Amino acid sequence: MELLVVIAIIALLMSILMPALGRVKKQTREVICMSNLKQWALCFSMYTDDHDGSFNRGWPSEYSDGALMEWHNSLAPCYSDNLDLALCPMATKPMTEGGRMPLAAWGIYGGSWFRKIKHGSYGINGYAHNPPPGMEAHNRPADYFWRTPNVKGAEHIPMFLDAQRFDGWPLEDDTPPEAVDDYFGGISTDQMRRYTVNRHNGCVNIAFLDFSARKVGLKELWKLKWHRQYDTCGLWTECGGIQPEDWPEWMRDFQDY
Repeated sequence: MELLVVIAIIALLMSILMPALGRVKKQTREVICMSNLKQWALCFSMYTDDHDGSFNRGWPSEYSDGALMEWHNSLAPCYSDNLDLALCPMATKPMTEGGRMPLAAWGIYGGSWFRKIKHGSYGINGYAHNPPPGMEAHNRPADYFWRTPNVKGAEHIPMFLDAQRFDGWPLEDDTPPEAVDDYFGGISTDQMRRYTVNRHNGCVNIAFLDFSARKVGLKELWKLKWHRQYDTCGLWTECGGIQPEDWPEWMRDFQDY
C-alpha cells in the first residue's frame, strides 16, 4: 500500500512537472532563435560597414535574380562553420528529411548558389538588396528597394526573419495561408506566406534594418514596412478595415494590429 502511494505521488508530480518542462524547453528554443537572429544582424552590419553602407549589389559580379539569394555565401565569413546558426531550433529539418509544416526548414537546394548552407529556417527580405539603379529585380520596381540600412524608420523594416524560404518579396495585399501548414498554396504570388509560420506561439522572430531584433505577431507582419512603397494600412490591417473573422480560422485568435 505504501509503495502504491509513493508511485501515485510520483505520477502526480510527473503530470505537474512535464508540461512545465515542455514550456521551459520551448522557451529555450525561442531564446536561441532570437540569439541567432541577433548574430545574423551583426553579420549584416559588418557586411554593410565593409561595403560603403550598402547591401550587396549582386552576387556574383553580373547581377541577376539568382544573385539576390546569395546572402548565405556573402556572409559566410561571419558565421564560418557554425551552420546551426542558419536553423531556428523549432525548425531544424527540411521536409525531405521528415520536417513537418510549419515546423520545417527550407531546402535542400543545390547548384552554385548554396556553397555552405544547404537548408535553413530563416529568409531575407528581398527588398533589402541593392540592385543597379533603375533596374527591376524579381519583377519588383527599382524604387521598392532599400539598398542600405541607413534609412528613416529602419526599426520597422524587416531584414532577416523566420521563414519557409530563403527570401521573399511580400506585398500589402498578399493573403495569409488558409491553414497553419499551408505553405505551398500561393507561395509565388502571396509571398507573405513565406514568413507567416507559427513557430513561436503566433509570432515570428525578426532582425530589422536597424540591426535590432524582436518578436512580431503573425498579423503584425502586414503592418511592417517591407519596401519603400509598401502601404502599412493595407487590406490586412485594422486601419485598412480588416475584421477578425476575415482571417483564416487558425489565425483569428492571434493579436490584431
